[in-house]
Amino acid sequence: MLSRVANSIYWLGRYLERAENYSRFIDVNFNLMLDLPPDLKEQWEPLVFATGDGQLYTSKHKGFDRKEVIYFLTFDTDNPNSIISSVSFARENARVIRENLTKETWEKLNELYHFVLKRAGKKDWNREDPRVFFESVKNQLLLLYGLSESTVARTEGWYFRQLGLYLERADKTSRILDVKYHMLLPSPNMVGTPLDFLHWTALLKSVTAFNTYRRLYGTIEPDKVISLLFLNKYFPRSVFYCLVEAENCLNKISGGSNGGIRNSAENEIGALRSKLEFADVNEIISSGLHEYIDDLQVKINSISNKIDANFFQIKDNFASQHSNQE
Repeated sequence: MLSRVANSIYWLGRYLERAENYSRFIDVNFNLMLDLPPDLKEQWEPLVFATGDGQLYTSKHKGFDRKEVIYFLTFDTDNPNSIISSVSFARENARVIRENLTKETWEKLNELYHFVLKRAGKKDWNREDPRVFFESVKNQLLLLYGLSESTVARTEGWYFRQLGLYLERADKTSRILDVKYHMLLPSPNMVGTPLDFLHWTALLKSVTAFNTYRRLYGTIEPDKVISLLFLNKYFPRSVFYCLVEAENCLNKISGGSNGGIRNSAENEIGALRSKLEFADVNEIISSGLHEYIDDLQVKINSISNKIDANFFQIKDNFASQHSNQE
């Protein structure tokens, strides 16, 4: 497979997952606002920092008004991570490698792009209930995932797409957990109150983990939430699960599953996966969750850079080594 094709497929996976995460984060946060006490300030600031766009937002806006935050995270084309930017970048990557996609995948992605673009062009977009829009975006993206799952052959292209998806998912799960643990509560004396319960519930819903958590653990306890979102081996949005799947994708791409490490990206993701595999949630909390997550995100970024160096920043003689195409 040509390195430029692999690069486009990898980023197609990342951008689609990013748009799906943003639509869910905003939808859940909007519903949370409806349940908060009327005298409590709406907490849109943590959402901006959870997406990693705080510096860009504060350079353009003075406060964290709901309308401005939703616009920034959804329709602001100056924000490279907004929903409209992510969907646009995903569509452009898909267009470049159109012959590598199924007809159904391209049609649904193109349909999603025009749906978001049309809504962005409405001057009165904020007068309607935004939850309907975000629910629709999320459902269309999940439909795209289902189409890929059912129609795409498990060749090299598939594994590049899944690799991008799982790295993006691991990053976003860790970010939303970090922000909840350090920013969402108004004061320490709110811990254990109904308001605290609302925030932890919103966090779990932000990663579609609420029902799973209740079945596994019952009552909401911070250490158990962290255990589910970080270390669980079976929940598809836990950081550990995502790293295992990403490592498997790398192995499939490079042939490393036959034994031995083939490149620096596999080496680094294997080390991070192993660290989480034997981690203890109480040790993570006692040593500092924020610091632990910071280190994790640095390592995920490093893995992404090494994937880029090993597979995308090379001559197209990569094609002679890897001949399968999606």
